[in-house]
Amino acid sequence: MINQYLRNAARLLRDVRHLPKTLYFNFHYFPFRIAIRLPVIVSVNVRLIKMQGRVILNAPVTHRMIRIGFGNVGIFDRHSSKSIWEVRGTVQFDGKADIGHGSKICVNGLLTIGDNFTVTAESQIVCFKKITFGRDCLVSWQVLVMDTDFHSIYDEHKAHLNIDRPIYIGNKNWIGCRTLILKGAATPDNCVIAAGSTVSRAMKISNTILAGSPAAVVKTDISWAK
Repeated sequence: MINQYLRNAARLLRDVRHLPKTLYFNFHYFPFRIAIRLPVIVSVNVRLIKMQGRVILNAPVTHRMIRIGFGNVGIFDRHSSKSIWEVRGTVQFDGKADIGHGSKICVNGLLTIGDNFTVTAESQIVCFKKITFGRDCLVSWQVLVMDTDFHSIYDEHKAHLNIDRPIYIGNKNWIGCRTLILKGAATPDNCVIAAGSTVSRAMKISNTILAGSPAAVVKTDISWAK
């Protein structure tokens, strides 16, 4: 076990810039026996704005199982691309996850991220109630997933019209660049959501391509490779 810790430390020291934020994140959120394994690697380009709430690792803990703020999408300058971690609620990781450079995570509610999850770059997840991603999901760049409108709207009887509603993303979803996923959205398994689409309701047919604003099924019986 000691040899494994030494190998992990040597690997991390190849880029010591990331060490302070990585150590701070792990020892802030996890007990010593977990934190010492450095399951979460945090880039120097991540701004840790709020470190409240909880981070749950709902999977066997391994070194570097979660990476935040790394990657290299050619159309963005990864050296100046700042990620944001603003968490007051709970973030649960059900396995490995890679949250690419420039991505923003804002959580007041419960965000659950399935195993083998990838955000390429510059996307935003805003969770005030509940957002769930299944396993094997791929989120492209400049995607916004948001389960709240931030500001409340009332009718003439003071009834709240735009309450926050949960979002559910099924297993093996590929969410194309500049897609907008709003409160109340749900997608089934094995879907491709075309670039620039808007999803704001429950979609029920698996193995499909969804496209448009609002999104609709444009192709059935598909599969895709991550």
